[in-house]
Amino acid sequence: MTRRRVVVTGIGTVNPLANSVPDTWRDLLAGKSGIAPLTLFDVSKYKVRFGGEVKNFKPEPIIDHKSVRRMDRFTQFALYASHEAVTDSGIDFAKYDPFRLGCIIGSGVGGLAEFEDGHGTLLSKGPDRMSPFVIPKMIPNAASGNISIRYGLRGPNTTVSTACSSAAHAMGDSMRQIQYGFADVIVSGGAEAAITPTGLGGFIAARALSHRNDDPAHASRPFEKDRDGFVLSEGAGILVLEEYEHAKKRGAKVYCELLGCGNTADAYHITAPHEDGIGAAEAMRAACREAGWNLNEVQYLNAHGTSTGLGDVAETKAMKQVFGDHAKKLMVSSTKSMIGHLLGASGGVEAVACALMMKHGVIHPTINHTTPDPECDLDYVPNTPREARVTKVLSNSFGFGGHNCSLALGTV
Repeated sequence: MTRRRVVVTGIGTVNPLANSVPDTWRDLLAGKSGIAPLTLFDVSKYKVRFGGEVKNFKPEPIIDHKSVRRMDRFTQFALYASHEAVTDSGIDFAKYDPFRLGCIIGSGVGGLAEFEDGHGTLLSKGPDRMSPFVIPKMIPNAASGNISIRYGLRGPNTTVSTACSSAAHAMGDSMRQIQYGFADVIVSGGAEAAITPTGLGGFIAARALSHRNDDPAHASRPFEKDRDGFVLSEGAGILVLEEYEHAKKRGAKVYCELLGCGNTADAYHITAPHEDGIGAAEAMRAACREAGWNLNEVQYLNAHGTSTGLGDVAETKAMKQVFGDHAKKLMVSSTKSMIGHLLGASGGVEAVACALMMKHGVIHPTINHTTPDPECDLDYVPNTPREARVTKVLSNSFGFGGHNCSLALGTV
């Protein structure tokens, strides 16, 4: 069976830098940090008091007031970003068979704030005072469900929850649905809103976060010698994925093509990556194989690059295993250096960044990169953007549980 081609025809995002694609692109090229002191709740008793909040977020009028009250923050992010992506794509869903239109969204945590609020009400006021919306707001599939309701998408509709690789896996699953003829268009990506008392406290307890309270903007330091953990962030990155001939027929603009997805497991540890990066390496190889690329053809890699001690070294080792001598010629950068770690939404925002870099011929930098870790000795495009026309790109996403996903994206 001949697999059908899958292209990106629309992109949307809300993230710690900005609440739109144009403003996000501007700030990425400026090397701006979106990390700042937290304001969503009182963090005075926490050892970490900063993160990547979405700022000045006003879901209305994109989402009506009644619906906003019935959605957790992560679902609001997903709907807001999907509105931008669908508008950008120019598609009128009403013109097509709704059973050929789908939605697959990733979220590592789902409605954590709603869970906390509901549990608080249970303890303080009893079960009879709980809201009937607790469950519909907190379930991780609330994002994909609400997007499908908004646009009348009656085809494939699922939710992926593989920790920090959720959005990437969601896009990989969407690609397969389109490749093998189960759908023509799928709205995909990821959304997360885990900056809550439990979310922040849990990651602090896991000793995963940076403690640079005195300098939040420089806390996310991927591949740096003195990095001390990742920065907890929130937001969404959504893409409209479409079968190539379908997009061509309606005259859609095309950002890039999704050509491959490598999906592996470390089978090693529930939170730590395999120290040699063997699972990550095989995910990259698999993505390139499916794309039909020779390994030395890859020009740019958007790294998982979280700013953790173990993760950055393991990913660098994985890149060296895969690319050999070519690894030194590869341009690598970490979007997380500017936006922090959006957990299950990260892959979505990073795919948006990759689409923009291919479109504009500019690679965004890895900021806060002044004293490289000797074990991280590749070209991380430090601190300033670089003009470069790239046609073959990988985007890595790795998650707790040992989940690895690498996406291969190319120009059309």
